[in-house]
Amino acid sequence: MKASTAMRVWFLLFAVIIFVGIYLTGFSVVHWFLYLPVAGFVFASVTGICPSQIALNKMFGSKEK
Repeated sequence: MKASTAMRVWFLLFAVIIFVGIYLTGFSVVHWFLYLPVAGFVFASVTGICPSQIALNKMFGSKEK
């Protein structure tokens, strides 16, 4: 499943928002787990492949054909 350009921008926007929150809180203060969504969103925006979206479609079924 490939993401459209609008979805790639959406993924990148949310990665930036979360990263700004990490920056404002302090890199040494936040838990390392908060970096995982940022990395996932950046990966999805660069490649067009969203692993969490694929996993959810496999778990709950996809409505698109």
